[in-house]
Amino acid sequence: MRSYLTVTGAAALLVLAGAAAAPATADDGSADRSFTIEDPRITESSGLAASRAHPGIYWTHNDSEDGPYVYAVDSRTGKTVATITMRGVGAPRDVEAISLGPDGNLYVGDIGDNLNGSWDHVWIYRFPEPKVLKDATVRATQFDVKYADGARNAEALMVHPKTGRVYIASKNEDGGGLYEGPAELSTGRTNVFRRVGEVPWVTDGAFSPDGKELVLRSYFSARGYAFKDGRLGADHPVRAPLQGQSESVTYTADGSALMFGSEGARSEVVRVDIAGAGGSGDSKSPSKEGGASAAGGAGGGDSEVKGSTLVGAVVLAAVGALVFMNRRRKRG
Repeated sequence: MRSYLTVTGAAALLVLAGAAAAPATADDGSADRSFTIEDPRITESSGLAASRAHPGIYWTHNDSEDGPYVYAVDSRTGKTVATITMRGVGAPRDVEAISLGPDGNLYVGDIGDNLNGSWDHVWIYRFPEPKVLKDATVRATQFDVKYADGARNAEALMVHPKTGRVYIASKNEDGGGLYEGPAELSTGRTNVFRRVGEVPWVTDGAFSPDGKELVLRSYFSARGYAFKDGRLGADHPVRAPLQGQSESVTYTADGSALMFGSEGARSEVVRVDIAGAGGSGDSKSPSKEGGASAAGGAGGGDSEVKGSTLVGAVVLAAVGALVFMNRRRKRG
């Protein structure tokens, strides 16, 4: 969910930064390229998951106040090809993430809490990825979730592609935590997630198809972490596009690229190729050039990377000033 600071500060500064920072979209008609979400109902796309059953399809959802809906969007056209209505769950409160598990189920994270502890529990919804792409109502399983160290805000939910274990990354301006769920989620009890690592401000995350890499993104950057035995390892910067409301990320199904999404009407989903990946789903690291990329997709020269990195640095400095002034105002 967008915060007041993000909307009034960062988004405004991005507009002032000019069209040079806008991501490019591919027009070659191929799947898994940069695309624009055309559906007028999807104005707050807050999560992305690449389908494994339907090549080129990406699952997404709105943020809050939309209802129990999940949308399948075709990356070749940007059009919605299926709307799934979840039945058997309560009214979603603040849906922030979606991930596809090795069991073929989609996991939807109703885990947002902008007041950082106003809700003593959050929810995860699970349902099988549909075999046929058409509008349908499906019965979803609802899981109650609590954190071992108290309630908190979160926007990132990742299902490990090998173990099926669910992880959540909390969101806090002073840094968040990576939380590990139980080996299996249960409907008969509250599922307690325990802190197993420290992470920066996170708006979404995704495991590589082989589970050896975890990428976490924030509003202005992304980082990749080696992942082994449920714990974070060495990290490095990941090349990411500069977007107005950077909310989502997922790997392509073949692991050859990362897809970065944003909120807003007709929002862009930008592809960033992974260095050395040949479409085999192996765990080649995402580009370690760092900074933001206006080009996304299959290229972008050094000048493009450096240019948008400069814009990102200016925006970060300005947002830092806004945070500082906001804290001073609260103290006063």
